[in-house]
Amino acid sequence: MEDLIRIPPERFGEPIEKVIEDILKVGYDYKGRREGGYEGKLDKDLGVVLAITKVREIGDGTVIAGDGAAYHNAIFSALVFKPDLHEILDGEVVEIVEFGAFVRFGPLDGLIHVSQITDDFIIHDKKRGALIGKESNKALEVGDKVRSRVVAVSMNPDKIKESKINLTMRQVGLGKFEWIEESKKKKQEKADKAGKTKKEPEKEKSKGKGKGKKEPKTKTKKDDKKDRKDKKEAEK
Repeated sequence: MEDLIRIPPERFGEPIEKVIEDILKVGYDYKGRREGGYEGKLDKDLGVVLAITKVREIGDGTVIAGDGAAYHNAIFSALVFKPDLHEILDGEVVEIVEFGAFVRFGPLDGLIHVSQITDDFIIHDKKRGALIGKESNKALEVGDKVRSRVVAVSMNPDKIKESKINLTMRQVGLGKFEWIEESKKKKQEKADKAGKTKKEPEKEKSKGKGKGKKEPKTKTKKDDKKDRKDKKEAEK
């Protein structure tokens, strides 16, 4: 990122790198406008600036007549967060309302409309503060950890709280963490049961194989002695 940074006269004499870093992070008010203070701001293209990580380059200072401050062009790195369309996000339910649940992930909140929670019909239990499935009885409450997918994004740089992020949980692998684990367990149990059923006919088949055939009898010394005696009698 790049910006023209105003350094006020009262900060002259301080290490310029430190001054510019402070202004970029925290900022200050000057004649009704905000100088710097990037952390926590929302940029329409970049998203929310989480942190200024490094001041990479500082240009020569320029003094404007009647101001007394020095202006430096600065190039810096920042850690930003912007949810992309179709991105999978893990978050926490922070509010339950009649029309859905608000989920927080990092510095932003997204809305999961009641129609996007499950395939079940959802009932709002105001007293309990929960959204409950009519048939499944699955409940979504404040504090629940969920996995959802972004279906719409509309950023408002002027008012971050008015930014709109719509989410859905009506897909395989999405939903409340407990629901996802239950689904995985049922799927595994079904696969194990199918594998067991397949093995049973093969076992029965192997049991019946060779039925009716007698195994050759192993001769003993007594049998050999009897055979020789029978042979002699026959020769007589």
